[in-house]
Amino acid sequence: MSVSPSVPTSAPVSAGSPAPTAAGAPTQAELLEFVRRTAADTELIASLPLDPEGRTWVRLDGPGGSEAWLIGWPPGTGTGWHDHAESVGAFLTASGELKENSLVARLPTDGWQTLELTEGIDRERRLSAGKGRAFGRHHVHEVLNESTEEHAVSVHAYYPPLPRIRRYSRTGQVLRLEQVERPEDWQ
Repeated sequence: MSVSPSVPTSAPVSAGSPAPTAAGAPTQAELLEFVRRTAADTELIASLPLDPEGRTWVRLDGPGGSEAWLIGWPPGTGTGWHDHAESVGAFLTASGELKENSLVARLPTDGWQTLELTEGIDRERRLSAGKGRAFGRHHVHEVLNESTEEHAVSVHAYYPPLPRIRRYSRTGQVLRLEQVERPEDWQ
């Protein structure tokens, strides 16, 4: 597994139906298995530089041409609401605990600026070390390290490599598209 240099800053991290995969493309289950195996590599996890102020990450070689990241989360940090567009993905907490808030409704993919969400579509998961999940295309979520003292470290994988990330703001049941990021914005 090759590792590229760490770049500290704020960057992306991701319930839809499984995406159709091309021959040889990794499935959600294979991505989850990859993040599980990678998170068990204690030497790799310990090698991630941790910054007390902002998230840090190292790009990894994922299976079958997928995009993969090792991410360090200082206490009190998070991603904000976002999705990973057409990519399927998986992530797993290697150390510490992360919280994922997600929406179980499929949102329109394009052509809207503001949506009013219906009641009952919010889900919360607490993912302690060794716990993770896979998700489908257009999965809207936010990931948080709510600890006030402990860093968390996680492993993420996406296929196809992230074409874009849509970032949202949320006030009550109103979700607003704020920004669309492309790979050149975070690499």
